[in-house]
Amino acid sequence: MPHATLPLIAKPLTFSPKSSGTQSDTPLAKRLREAVRGEVKFDLASRGRYSTDASIYQIQPIGVVIPRDQDDLRAVLDIARVEKTPLLARGAGTSQCGQTVGQALVIDTSKYLNQIVDFDAAAKTVTVEPGVVLDHLNAWLKPHGLWFPVDVSTAAQCTIGGMTGNNSCGSRSIEYGNMVHNVLGIDAILADGNEAYFGSLKHDITDPRLMSLLKSIQSIAEREAQEIRERMPKVLRRVAGYNIDLFDCQNPLNYTDDGYANLSHLLVGSEGTLAFSRQIKLKLAPLPKHKALGVVNFPTFYQAMAMTQHIVKLKPCAVELVDRTMIDLARSNPAFRPVIDKALTGAPEAILLVEFAGESKDEQIALLDKLIELMGDLGLPDSVVAIPEAAAQKALWDVRKAGLNIMMSMKGDGKPVSFIEDCAVPLEHLADYTSRLTEVFHRNGTEGTWYAHASVGTLHVRPILDMRRDGAIKMRAIAEEASALVREYKGAYSGEHGDGLCRGEWVSWQYGPKINQAFTDIKALFDPNNRFNPDKIVRPPKMDDASNFRFPPGYQELALKPKLDWSHWDVKRNALTGLETAPGTGGDLSHGLAKAIEMCNNNGHCRKFDAGTMCPSYRITHDEQHVTRGRANTLRLALSGQLGSEGLADPIVKDTLDLCVSCKGCKRDCPTGVDMAKMKIEARAAWADKHGISLRDRMVAYLPHYANLASRFSGLLNFAEKLPVVSPLIKRWLGLSTERSLPVFKPSFLSSVIQPSTPSVGQREVVLFVDTFNNHFEPENAQAALRVLQAAGYHVHLPMPQDERPICCGRTFLAAGLVDDAKKEARRLLDTFKPFVDRGIAIVGLEPSCLLSLRDEFLQYGYGDEANNLANMAFLFEEFLVREDKAGHLNLKFKPIAAHSQGLLHGHCHQKAFDALTPVQKVLTWIPELTVDTIESSCCGMAGSFGYEAEHYQASRAMAELSLLPAVRKRSANALVIADGTSCRHQIHDGASVDALHVARVLEMALE
Repeated sequence: MPHATLPLIAKPLTFSPKSSGTQSDTPLAKRLREAVRGEVKFDLASRGRYSTDASIYQIQPIGVVIPRDQDDLRAVLDIARVEKTPLLARGAGTSQCGQTVGQALVIDTSKYLNQIVDFDAAAKTVTVEPGVVLDHLNAWLKPHGLWFPVDVSTAAQCTIGGMTGNNSCGSRSIEYGNMVHNVLGIDAILADGNEAYFGSLKHDITDPRLMSLLKSIQSIAEREAQEIRERMPKVLRRVAGYNIDLFDCQNPLNYTDDGYANLSHLLVGSEGTLAFSRQIKLKLAPLPKHKALGVVNFPTFYQAMAMTQHIVKLKPCAVELVDRTMIDLARSNPAFRPVIDKALTGAPEAILLVEFAGESKDEQIALLDKLIELMGDLGLPDSVVAIPEAAAQKALWDVRKAGLNIMMSMKGDGKPVSFIEDCAVPLEHLADYTSRLTEVFHRNGTEGTWYAHASVGTLHVRPILDMRRDGAIKMRAIAEEASALVREYKGAYSGEHGDGLCRGEWVSWQYGPKINQAFTDIKALFDPNNRFNPDKIVRPPKMDDASNFRFPPGYQELALKPKLDWSHWDVKRNALTGLETAPGTGGDLSHGLAKAIEMCNNNGHCRKFDAGTMCPSYRITHDEQHVTRGRANTLRLALSGQLGSEGLADPIVKDTLDLCVSCKGCKRDCPTGVDMAKMKIEARAAWADKHGISLRDRMVAYLPHYANLASRFSGLLNFAEKLPVVSPLIKRWLGLSTERSLPVFKPSFLSSVIQPSTPSVGQREVVLFVDTFNNHFEPENAQAALRVLQAAGYHVHLPMPQDERPICCGRTFLAAGLVDDAKKEARRLLDTFKPFVDRGIAIVGLEPSCLLSLRDEFLQYGYGDEANNLANMAFLFEEFLVREDKAGHLNLKFKPIAAHSQGLLHGHCHQKAFDALTPVQKVLTWIPELTVDTIESSCCGMAGSFGYEAEHYQASRAMAELSLLPAVRKRSANALVIADGTSCRHQIHDGASVDALHVARVLEMALE
């Protein structure tokens, strides 16, 4: 049953987004552009973005090709063979050991080579292209009651090709095994250009080239049979080197087809060094119908490790560790804290997530009861938190899956470094191994973080090291001691994430010279010229070769004076180790900004397409340039002088941030807290200082200054907008889209409203912050909010500065990079609101982006306690109502809204980023007989002036078409569409011809 597309993945935009930097005209680049329909990127910025993965390494590639289809792929491989160019296959670039970086031509399969080729539900098999993302595949399979069960923590972004290359494992490998146990066959392109199918040897091989390879491999395996039996670790988790033992069908760790070996298993775990996998056939499993989760709380880490061997006897499908460090870091994240808190009893030093799954709910609950009984027998009664509900289970597993990113959210130069994190030891030695390894860390002046797969003895442990200074020396010392422990306990040095650059040199140590020579011979059989991912597995460099580090000794930033205060990112003392690090090597002010940018660990969490806001521009382009990770990499390269001497003012930076809509989705969804919207302010400011800004940007920036005057002539201005000749000319002159309607000026709310009298004795007071947009374009929203607040019994203040120009948050200036002007506006606002803040009177705003800037950017202007005090008293309209209702202060009564029993809610991006959408949902429940559904959407695409700009109109509409506009069009006829953001309402109006309402207007409609 062939299928052409994955229905849950939006196709990339058909337009070609601007590529940053000047394209190289090397002969190879020119030839590739002439031969392929896909994208060829040889510019400095693109190569820089592909020079890193989730490891500590950075190596600039020759160039990048993104083939559009299989014919493109063949053409690229043919040209590379003729040109003798090394090749490197890449999916999501989430490898933690440096597998996907190298001085080669990178072939990115994730954008286009992501199709389902064949599906057989009865046989439980599916064949896919290498760029298919695991979560997308499982979403597609779910209606069929099937899934691909190698469920790694990066499932939202990792590709099947990358998982195959690394022999990935996942949380439930104790039940389902590794990739090598779940790959049935691979269609591969060999180094000589021939294509071959690697599959079960149960079937006769007719391809003479493949038969020749098979005989040679069998000869090597027979030659080293004794060595293989003696040296290959007898643990499930061992993924180093090549799976040369695949012919040993008596080995219970090997998957066989009725006793026959599978030749594809030689390619699984080969890290793209032997062939290029163009299609992969997978074995599927039935979806478990019922799951039960028990969270075991341990007073000591050692107890958790010692008792795991007893827990696995209950046959769980997963036993995952979360240590104290990860618990504390998760609790510091507002999205994760309520989830992790529900799983804790007391203050445990470690918890184990123990999952049971199967056909019968009663059986899983019974096993959960046995777990509780077992822990009581082991001396830990009341240590298990039972979580039988599916939604709560998923929430906790999401925290566990974010483990790596949670660990990497530590501020400062000291970071958890991956190089021994996948050592696997038998369970009976796990407690002693972890205890002795902790002593190794202490001897080297550091600590380690622990999490992941306790069930199979593979704990992800990362010592905290400062790779800019003495980290490499400590890394070598720790690796040597750790390897000795692994050998003593008869474990595997590489147990999950492959070899790459950080463990490649340990392959020969693990297996000895004879097996290592066998690997060298196999590599020569497949790739005699060493072109496929060269110097991985065979003849790898030293893991501490500083020339390959992302932060080599001597790394420093260009001197820069940021416009915002980033000092809180420049942490000198590591929170875990307590060790001091040296001050920044660049300008002191720039160091904090650099630290904030470097929080991106390249894990690629921003490359997701499903829930959450991050990252709308990537969702429409599928382009590394237009994702948070790609932007962070570009900013890091620019700030360290690797793109030239212009730093953040470089045109490359401007182009890279071109489609960033400052949605702040990354501020909430990125587990390490990369706030690209705020970083973009610095980049725009650097550009404005060096290059100035356009007339269009200046007009938008200074809108708050002239809006009051414009609103007095609203009739004339709005008439001009309707003229069929004048309007398009004006729009083209200003660089605005002729397909976009412009906001309609209206008489100012603040100029027309009657200012309230002084409050009555004992009357509660509130300040209504009426922003520029709700004052001059949609005064009906401010009027509705005023009426609701007054109906609730509040005296509403509408303060005006002494200069009689309405107050403004200054966000329009920030968008243009005019930070000094934004600070002046902030100063006016602070002065105006200070008397009320000092009296403890709440400041209530209507426009999310305006009000929330008081709780965000205002704190980085250098205004100290004034800004902090204001932030503590600043609330969105619905936040204030929920707070007051909880305190018992509201006196509001609502009635059903005639002809409207349903509502459709779209959340503003900044509401989502600050977890401020829930109050909107709450207040809407106060309206009788109104059922409201929330659209699961990313950014609406307007983003202030972005959606009006001619060059961004298509991207703006594409973002809205991802989910927002289709949902609005499908609504029932009587459903109200509710959106607090003025830009969101404008997008909905233009794209779906629907007038969306601010929640204040909906509440006003329902007032008794």
